[in-house]
Parts: sequence; structure tokens; C-alpha cells
Amino acid sequence: MNSPLNMHLISQIRDRAQRSPEHIAMRFATQSSDQDAHQNEWQEVSWHQLSEKIDQASRALLKQNLRVQAKVGIWSQNIPQWTVADLACLQARLVTVPLYPTSTTEQVKYILDETEASLLFVGEQAQYQGALELLAQSSTLKTIVIFDRSVDIATCPQAIYFDDFIQHGVEQAILEERLAARCMEDLFTLIYTSGTTGEPKGVMLDFANMAASFRGHDQIIHLDSLDTSLCFLPLSHIFERAWSFYALARGATNVYLKDPHQVSEALKTVKPTVLCAVPRFFEKVYTTIHGKVSSAPFARRMIFNTAVKIGMAHMEHRRQGTEAPIYLQKLNNIADKMVFSKIREGLGGRIRFMPCGGARLDDDINRFFHAIGVDVKVGYGMTETVATVTCFRDTEFEFGSCGMPLPGIQVRIGDEGEIQVKGDTVMRGYYKKPEETAKTFTADGWLHTGDAGLVDENGALRMTERIKELMKTSNGKYIAPQYIEGTITKDRFIEQIAIVADARNYVTALIVPAFEALEEHAKALNLKYQNHKELIQHSSIQELIQERVNKIQEGLAKFEQVKKFTLLPKEFSIELGEITPTLKLRRKIIMKRFRKEIEAMYVTKAKA
Repeated sequence: MNSPLNMHLISQIRDRAQRSPEHIAMRFATQSSDQDAHQNEWQEVSWHQLSEKIDQASRALLKQNLRVQAKVGIWSQNIPQWTVADLACLQARLVTVPLYPTSTTEQVKYILDETEASLLFVGEQAQYQGALELLAQSSTLKTIVIFDRSVDIATCPQAIYFDDFIQHGVEQAILEERLAARCMEDLFTLIYTSGTTGEPKGVMLDFANMAASFRGHDQIIHLDSLDTSLCFLPLSHIFERAWSFYALARGATNVYLKDPHQVSEALKTVKPTVLCAVPRFFEKVYTTIHGKVSSAPFARRMIFNTAVKIGMAHMEHRRQGTEAPIYLQKLNNIADKMVFSKIREGLGGRIRFMPCGGARLDDDINRFFHAIGVDVKVGYGMTETVATVTCFRDTEFEFGSCGMPLPGIQVRIGDEGEIQVKGDTVMRGYYKKPEETAKTFTADGWLHTGDAGLVDENGALRMTERIKELMKTSNGKYIAPQYIEGTITKDRFIEQIAIVADARNYVTALIVPAFEALEEHAKALNLKYQNHKELIQHSSIQELIQERVNKIQEGLAKFEQVKKFTLLPKEFSIELGEITPTLKLRRKIIMKRFRKEIEAMYVTKAKA
């Protein structure tokens, strides 16, 4: 009989290394030594090499006399050392505390103080500078381990490069002793939710939670050693981190992309078969494609539009699990050859499926990708549930839904239409916050998600909105801002939008244009401007955005439609606290920062 410990993440990782020592576990890019090349060179790490590095790092951590379940921080962008350090901590029965690479020193200090972490792994210069400040402020932080050797650490005796750190460790026997005592109830992580309101809370997840997630995924998807996953979402978030663990444990090669802005180029180079992404990724691809089509000659536009209609019809048969008629299969083959295959080539040409989560993906965008042969597995989840709660299956999925619950997870709709969850993937609670933990669970043990939704007649979950984000106009109408924002950001000229409606008599919006597309348009009109601020003040630009907003929101109810908007010259940023690291709007901060611009949109015409 199989021991439950066989499902322990570390058991699975060690087993994978023993079974496939020469298989490539990781790939990553390094800057070319040729200064003129401006190209990346891709390095590979075999399972044997990875396993040795993890053991080395585990032994080095144990030499720091870290007790069982002591907390260790990782503050870095996506690089292989992130995962090596992470798995090394877990082997040594330590608890990894991931920190977003863009986190401020204040945010990191709060987390390190609460977790009493004495050791912090950091990525590059920016995180190292922050860590130096923290050394002087923190009562517990003693050691900084730096991944990037180009960082100058000469003036700090408490700092050491990662490659040097792992050279000095305890005997392997001491590590084996620590490993032998591992159990499924050990915490593997504390992930601090970035929070759109209030102070961050440390979500306690254990190895039993992770094993339950793996079991559920094994029943609905298949990954193996022939797969390549592109890791470009932050590893500090549960979505990418849990997915990377799953990909590695199932033998796939995980490819690390340090700069997410390079994802379009990396797709063509890496040619992944799978990757997880957020809706913004699909929105950008969709608007880029449709932007090119709109400026193409009439004949090409007709071919594209006809192909998409054929693809939609063919996809409906696939979605419902029925066989398409022969004539439709033949037409779809032609459409695929002429149009779809070229679009998929831009994604690397080998995509099998792409999990999508983090926010709502617009149905039209979702349909489009499925029509062109890209299987987007839309899902719903939370940090508190090791990400996935529900997701699309291969067939019989419903657009407009978030898919069916993962095997082993129960979903119900509670008071105020709230989605509530129960299952083995649900967290233990919030670290050192018993009151918050108690508030997050119902009396009968279901997790409050804070999201509103319904379960349809087929058992699929449909999320409508975050309950706390619902806005009520002064006319008594309820506005779901995320739905309106998702509709309007489909336009290729709009990058970001924040809806304003709470206690107001009509809906307004703060809009950040997609400046690359806007600058092309301005060039065609021969507009003169010095900067983005001047550009958005041009009456022709204002008229363009007004026209686009009016057109794209025609499908919204009258009371939901944006009546006025203000264009902003800069994107909402993580650094200024306007959006979370997972790109969710921090509405309170945005409303406060742009109060003057918002009030101007509600000035009455009485004075005139």
C-alpha cells in the first residue's frame, strides 16, 4: 500500500530526479557574451544537477541552525535559483515565504517581522538594497543570500552569494535525518495576500493541501516529460509557483523568464507546450491581432473574419463533445492552414493548453482562442485554495463559466450569493491571525471567498463579481466594475481602466490608453506632441477614445455605460500601490490619488 508520504512534494521531486537524472528539468536565459549580439543564450539544468543543487542548498540552510518550520524569505524575480532555494527550504522542513520582486521595503519588513525570518534570499541589486535597509531595522534578519553575482556585497559582512553559500553545509546524514521526519502536516509556505484592502495576511498552506491539488489536477489534465512550460508569472504568487511544482513533479521542463515583458519573444524561442497566464496576456494578444486585422486590406479582413466564423462553428462541436460534419472539418482545415496556424505560431506553435486565472477573462476573447485551436483552461481559484477551485475540462465546458470544481473540491453558494469552498486544498488559516481565520470560515467549515456567483444547471461555477467591489449608484443600481472594465479593455487603444460609480448618479472611468497603438494613430494624423500628457489632451485623441468606448459598451445596460472618462498619461503601477502584484486594482488608493480628476467628471453644468 502506498504511503501518504509518496504524495509529499519533496518525495515526488526526489523520485523524479532518481528516475530521470539526465532529463532536462530547467532552462533559463543568460545574456550573450557577445556585446553586439543583444541575444539570450539558453542554459539547461538536468534533474541530476538540480537534485545536487537542492541538496547542497538544504545542507547550507541546516548549517544556519534553522529549527524545523523556521521561516525563510525569497525576494526575487523568476530565475532557477528561486525554485532551487524554495525546494531546498522544503527539504530541510523550513517554510518558504515568497515576496514579490516589486514589493517595497515597508511591505517586506512587515512580513519578515511577523514571520521572524532570519535568512532572506534576494535576486538583484534592487532587492539587495532593500535588504540592506532591513538589516538595520529588523530584529530577526541576520543573513542575506544573493542570487546575482554582479551585485557588490563587499560592504556587508552579513551578505553572501548563493553559489558561495551552498558550498558550506552540514553532512548529508543530517539532512537525511531531517528529511525522514517530514510529514504532510508540515507547512510548505506562508503566502501573504497582497490585498486590495487592509494589511496583508499570511496564508498557511501545508503539504497535504499541495498533494490534494496534485490529485485533482491528475484527473483532468496530463503533463509528462515531453512537455515544456514557460514560467513567466511571478513565482511569488501561488498560481505560477504551484503550477511550476506540478510541471516539475510530472517531468516537464520548466523554462524561467526573468523579464515578463519579453514573453512574446520567449514564446517563439522556447515553443512551450503549456503555460499558465492571466487574462491580461490573452487580452493583449487578442487586441494586437485585431489591431493588425483592422488595418489590413479588405480581402485579408474578409478571409480572417470568415475563418473565425468557421472556427467558431467547428469549436462548438468540439466543446459539446460531438463530431463536426465532414464539410465543416474540411473548411476548418483550410481556415487553420490560412489563418489559425499563423496566429498559433506567434505563441510558439506547440501549445497544448493554457491555464488562465487571476481575474475574469472576457467570453468573446475566450471563444476566439478556442476557435483558433488554443485550449484556454479558464478557472477560478484563490491563494487560500492552492489556486485552482474550478476549471474548464477538455469538452463540455460552458463559456461564461469558470468550469467545474476540481475533483475533491466542493462549491456552494451562500448568503448574498457568495461562493463558498470546502476541500483538502483549503488553507489551514492565516498566520498569527486567529480572528481573521475565524471570520474566513463559516460555522460549518466552508471557506468564505468574498466572491459572488452561482452554480448553473450543469454544475459549472459562474463568478459574477467580488462582493466587496460591487458599487451602488445613487440611483440604487448595482454596478459590477470588473465586468465593465473587462468589456472596455478589449479595445486595442485601452490598456487599463478603473470604473467609478459608488454613490454617484452615473458611471465614469479613469482610462490609461495603450500608448503604442495611440502613438501609431497620432503619427497617421500627423499630431505634434512632446509627451503622453500632451498627446492625450489632443481633441482628436479624446474623440477617438470616446468613439471607441461608445462602440464597445453598446452591449452594456444603459446604467452600466461609462458617461464620462479621464485619460491618464501613466499606467497604474505596483510601485505606487495602485495595483497589486497580480494586477488587480487597489480601488481605494486610486480613488484617493485621482480624487481631483474624479470630482471634475461629476461637476454639474449648473454654473454654465
